[in-house]
Amino acid sequence: MKYYILYLISFTYLSVCAQELPPIKNYTPQEYNGEYQNWGISQSSSKTIFIANHMNLLEFDGSTWHRYKLPNASVIRSVKAVDDRIYTGSYKEFGYWKKDDNGELQYTSLSDRLSITMAEDEEFWKILPIDSSILFQSLDRIYIYDPTENTFKFIEAESQKARLNLVDNKVYFQIAKKGLFTIDGGKPLLVSNHPVFTTHTIIGVYKHLNNLMVITDNGQFYQYDFSKLHPWPTDMTHLNVKLYESLQLNDGSFVLGSIANGFYHLSSSGKLIQNITQAKGLNNNTVLSIFEDSDNNLWLGLDNGVSVINIYSPINEYADHLGNLGLVYAALSHKGYLYLGTNQGLFAKRTDGSDNFELIKGTEGQVWSLQLVRSTIFCGHNNGTFEIHEDSAKLISDFPGTWAVKTIAFNNELLLQGNYNGLSVLERKNGNWKLRNIIEGFNTSSRFFEIDSLQVIVDHEQKGLYKLELDQNLKQVVQMQQIPRKGHSSNIFKFKDRLYYKTNDAIYTVGHSLDDIALDSTFTKLIFYKDEAPTSIIIPDTLNEKLWYFTHNGIKYIAPNTLTGKLGQKNIPMPKAIRSNFGVSGFENISHISNNEYLIGSSNGYLTLDLNKISTSKHNIQINAINYGNYRDISNKANLTQEGEFDYIHNNLRFEFSVPEFNKYIDVQYQHKLKGQYNEWSEWSETPEVVYTNLPFGDYEFIVKAKIGNSLSKNIASYTFTIHRPWYASNSALLLYLLALVLLFFTIHRFYKRYYRKKQDSIIKRNKKELELQKLEEKDKIAQIVNEKLQSEIENKNRELAILTMSFLKKNKFLYALKEDLINISEQKKAINPVIKKIDQNISSEDDWKFFEDAFNNADKDFLKRIKSKHKNLTNHDLRLCAYLRLNLSSKEIAPLLNISVKSVEMKRYRLRKKFDLPHQDNLIDYILNF
Repeated sequence: MKYYILYLISFTYLSVCAQELPPIKNYTPQEYNGEYQNWGISQSSSKTIFIANHMNLLEFDGSTWHRYKLPNASVIRSVKAVDDRIYTGSYKEFGYWKKDDNGELQYTSLSDRLSITMAEDEEFWKILPIDSSILFQSLDRIYIYDPTENTFKFIEAESQKARLNLVDNKVYFQIAKKGLFTIDGGKPLLVSNHPVFTTHTIIGVYKHLNNLMVITDNGQFYQYDFSKLHPWPTDMTHLNVKLYESLQLNDGSFVLGSIANGFYHLSSSGKLIQNITQAKGLNNNTVLSIFEDSDNNLWLGLDNGVSVINIYSPINEYADHLGNLGLVYAALSHKGYLYLGTNQGLFAKRTDGSDNFELIKGTEGQVWSLQLVRSTIFCGHNNGTFEIHEDSAKLISDFPGTWAVKTIAFNNELLLQGNYNGLSVLERKNGNWKLRNIIEGFNTSSRFFEIDSLQVIVDHEQKGLYKLELDQNLKQVVQMQQIPRKGHSSNIFKFKDRLYYKTNDAIYTVGHSLDDIALDSTFTKLIFYKDEAPTSIIIPDTLNEKLWYFTHNGIKYIAPNTLTGKLGQKNIPMPKAIRSNFGVSGFENISHISNNEYLIGSSNGYLTLDLNKISTSKHNIQINAINYGNYRDISNKANLTQEGEFDYIHNNLRFEFSVPEFNKYIDVQYQHKLKGQYNEWSEWSETPEVVYTNLPFGDYEFIVKAKIGNSLSKNIASYTFTIHRPWYASNSALLLYLLALVLLFFTIHRFYKRYYRKKQDSIIKRNKKELELQKLEEKDKIAQIVNEKLQSEIENKNRELAILTMSFLKKNKFLYALKEDLINISEQKKAINPVIKKIDQNISSEDDWKFFEDAFNNADKDFLKRIKSKHKNLTNHDLRLCAYLRLNLSSKEIAPLLNISVKSVEMKRYRLRKKFDLPHQDNLIDYILNF
C-alpha cells in the first residue's frame, strides 16, 4: 500500500508536470508596495480588487496599486466588498472603508460601537454578508452587524480556524470539539457532532448534489445528507497534503490551497485537473486565501505575493524554462502522441500526460515540418526526411533540407518533396517509403510549392515564382517559366481548391500560367486590414478551412461562415511580451492538434489555443483619480462626483484611469483627448494616466476610452472641468484694464491733441516767420532791385558826370591852349585881351560848376553836404577840389578844371589835408573816397 501511494504521487506529479498550464500572473510585494502575506481577497461591483495584505488594505484597479492603513496600524486579516463599502477585520478591530468624493478610501470603525468587551487578542478572520447583515468571525465569536439598524449581536463560537460557509442562504461554521453548526434566529444551532466535525478542522462547506460537501484540512471530502456522513473519494484522498483554504468555483469544481504545495484544482467529480506549485509558476507554495472574480479568474493570496490564474483562458502555456526543447517550428498530434519539431530535434510525449517530452533518437538537429500524409507522419529535417512511428524515427531520404511533402494526385505511391536544392520524389514500395529520385533541371530552394498534375508552382522569397512542367516520370523539368517577385514576406497556399500568392501587401490568384496572376481585391481587403495585416506568411489549415497569420497585435484567422459561407475574420489578441516569443519571422507556427485546439510554437515552449473557450466580455473604463496642482506639485485630489473648478495656479492636471482586466494574455490600451485643447484622439497607449501641464484658462472635457484586446470598452469615461482665469485676466481685472485703456486713450488723445496744437501753433508761427522772412526777402529783393536801379542810375549819373567832367576838361584844355596861343601873339596883345578875358570867364564859369555840382550830387548824394557838415571851414573851392578828388582825378586833370597850375593844385591839396587834419600816414584820396 505504501509503495502504491508513492507511485500514485509520483504518477500524479509527472502527469501534472507534463501538462500545459493556464496563464499565471504574479505580483510581488515590490510590485504592489506592500507586505508579504495576503490573508483575504474580494472584489467590488466595479471589478476593483481588494486584498487584506497584513498591515495594509490593497486596492488594485487592473493598472495601479493603492495602499491604505488602518488608523491603529493593526494587521488586516479579512476583507469583503459589499455594495460601496469594503469591510475589513483586524486585530480587535473591524469596520468598513468607503470612497470619498476624491476617490480615496476612508475608514469607519464599527467595533467602537460595541457595547461588550472583545476577547483577549481577538482577530477577525472571516467576513460574510447574508441578507441585510454582515457577519464578522474571530476565533472566539461571530458578530452580526445590521447596517440598517446599526445594531450588533454576537455568538460565542470558539474555533481553531475561522470559516463561514454560505449554502442555500444558510451559514455553516465549526465550533471546536462540538461539531458543525448553523445560525437560527441569531443563535447557534447544531447541525452535526459527527467525530469528523469534532476532531478535524473544516476548511470548506459547499453544496454538491443537494447535499453538503465538507472538506477538511487533510484533503478529505465528505458528503453529508443531514443524516449520515459519507467519505467522498477524490484524487486527493490518498495524498497526504495539509490544506489551509478551499473554494468551490462557479462551475462546481474545487480549488484547494495547501500550506506547502501550491493549489490543487479538482473537477466537480473529484478528478485532479492540475496542481500548480511555485516550481510551475506561483509566487509561493503557501496559499492563505482564494478568490474567484467576476470574470472567473482565480486569485491566490500567498505567503509571499499574489498570483492570478486565468483558469478558463483559451490559452494554456507549456514553458520550457530549462531550454530542453528549443524553438518550436512544427507540431503534430496523432494517435496519442504530441510531436514537437524544434531547432534541436523532434520531441514526443504521450497526450495522456503520463510523461514529459523526450527527444526521438536520431532526429537531433533542425526540424522544419511535421505532416500526416497518407496515414504516415513525415518529418522534414535538415538531414533529410524521417518517417515517424510513435516514439521512433527512420531516415527515408538523405537528400538534405526537406521543407515539406505533398501528395501527387495521380499516383498514391508517390510524394513530392521540397528541399534546399530543388525537388525530389518519395516512393512507397512494400509499405516502406524511400527516396526515388531528385528532379533534374531545377535546383532552387523549394520551401513553398504546390503541384497540380505535372505542373509545379514554386515560390522563392528572393527570386520570385516558378512554374515547372515535369515529364511523365517526374524525373526532370521539361519546361520552366519564371517571374520576379511582387513583394517580400511571400508564400503560396491553396484554399478551397484555388492557388493564392501572398506578398507583404496583397493577395493574388494564380491561374494556369504565371501570366494569369491577378490581384484578389476581396482577399486583400479582408487580410490587409489597417494595422492587422500579416507580419509574415499565411498558414493554411486545410482540414478546418482556416487561414492563419500573425499580426502586430496577435493572431488572426480567416474562415467561412457556417451558414452563409461568407469569409470572415477572427482576431485573437496577444500581448507584446508573448508575440515577441513566437520565433523567427516567416517561420511562425500554428498547428491543429485536436478538435478546435491549436498549438502555437514559441522560443521557450509553446501555447495551446482552444477556440471553443474564446469569448468576448464587456468592460467599463473608469476614471479613478484626478490630481491637480502647480508645475512642481500635482498632488491635490479633485472631487470625482462633480464638475471641477480649478484656480489658474492649479492648471496642471493628472488623470488616472483603468479597466479592471486581469487576463495575462489581454492587453489594455487607452485613447484619450481633451476637448477645448486637443480635439484629436491620442495614439493608443498602455499607460493608464495622462498629465496636462500649463493649461490655458477655459472650459474642458477630458474623455478616455479603452481597447481590451480587440474590443472597445462599453463606455467612454469623461470629466468636465473649468480652469478659472488668472487674477490678471479676471473680469474685474479686465474691467480695470478697460478703464486704464480708456484713461490711457484719453491721456494719449489729450497729449496728441496738445502736441498737435503745439505743432499747429509752431507751424503757424513758422509759417508766419517764413512769411515774414519771405516778405523781408521780397523787400530785400525790392530793395535790391531799387538799389540795383539806383546803382544803375548812379552809374548812369557817374557816366554822365564823367562825360560832363571830361567835357569840361576838354573844353577848359581847349580854352587854356587857345589862351596860351593867344598870349604868344604879342603884336596883337591888346586886341586879343578881351578874348583871353572871355576865355578865362568860360574856364571858371560858375554856371559850369553849378551844373557839375548838381550832376555830382545826383551821382554821389549828399557827399558835399556831409563833408561840409563835418568840416565847416571848407570853402567852395575846397568843396570843388573834394568833388574832383572824389572822382579820383589826378592833379594834372584837376588843374585845367580849376584854371590853375598843377603846382597850385598840389598846394590846394596840402591845404585841404590841413583842414581835414589828416595824419601824415593817411592818404587824402582814400579819406575822401571812403567818406
